[in-house]
Amino acid sequence: MSFYSKNKKKVNLFIKAFLITLVSSSAVVVAVLAVVLFRNIQQPPEIPQMPLADVGLNFPSQSGEEDEDLAINSGMIAPERFTQDDRRDLFFTFLIIGLNEGTNANTVMVASYDWANQEAHLVSIPRDSLINTNRNIRKLSGGYINGALHGRGVAGGVAQMQREVMSVIGFVPDFYVVINYNAFYQIIDSVGGIMVDVPIRMRYDDPLQNLHIDIHPGLQSMDGRTALHFARYRNSNPGFQAITDYQRIENQQIIVNAVLENLLRPANILRIPEFIDIFNENVYTNLTTINMLQFANQLNEIRGTDSLTSHTVPTLGTSGYPMWYEILDAEGIVELVNRTINPYEKDIELGDLDIIVR
Repeated sequence: MSFYSKNKKKVNLFIKAFLITLVSSSAVVVAVLAVVLFRNIQQPPEIPQMPLADVGLNFPSQSGEEDEDLAINSGMIAPERFTQDDRRDLFFTFLIIGLNEGTNANTVMVASYDWANQEAHLVSIPRDSLINTNRNIRKLSGGYINGALHGRGVAGGVAQMQREVMSVIGFVPDFYVVINYNAFYQIIDSVGGIMVDVPIRMRYDDPLQNLHIDIHPGLQSMDGRTALHFARYRNSNPGFQAITDYQRIENQQIIVNAVLENLLRPANILRIPEFIDIFNENVYTNLTTINMLQFANQLNEIRGTDSLTSHTVPTLGTSGYPMWYEILDAEGIVELVNRTINPYEKDIELGDLDIIVR
């Protein structure tokens, strides 16, 4: 055998040994990382120390004047008498904001999850709720766009919604999630659609919004776009039945429950990383990827959606023409909050709310 052949054989053996070592080492590293990740997602998330969106203080109002109502105090998380020691163990809360064409908050919900008892509540707040604010139009739905004005963007919109939701429920939820239509479509389509029993024929056309709703009654499979139309439906074309805002809230809750039911299917649980990618692309949130995996892992522990209960904050009726504000029932809200989403051992009291009463 020639000198060249011997050296070539030695080089080949070295390369093979190197590649085997590299692959083995990589496998060990991946295994270690997988174990670390698995242990992390088994643990409950940490509650953010500063759950309020990062924005400046004393925002100018739409009129250009200083508006104290828009000032977000970074310490305004819960009533003054509450401390972190008063928190319930392993109890997490979420502010969910669904945007209408990226401007108004068409959907406002506060969710809670009791990690130890695997119990969740979803509380909807009507978008037309009368809020104690200095804006000309004092509906909750306008809080997001008002906070986002003058270059403050999504963070300003979230901060203002946090302030206004706190005025209704008495505290600021730990996490916030701002979801747009793209995420809505993609999530429902990615879980293979949802089954919804439609109670009435829904027909509505609004050329200004390029919105055309045409849904027949009965049990049917919905893709993301149809589900969004179902969730948005309220007004109707002549000859068709309109629904109330409360009925629309119920429809939105039906969608949320249907999505969760599909997510709980074993095949979809394995695709949770795909859903997280959709969230990262289309959702503004203070949930980290690890947080999402931690909460997603809890879906494996839940069997069915009986552990999720939906509610709507009680109201005393509407203010009528011309603004049609929903007048909030402060006493009823205190009872509901303490029974469902209050993350503190102490009760929220009437004085902790900032609600306009008639």
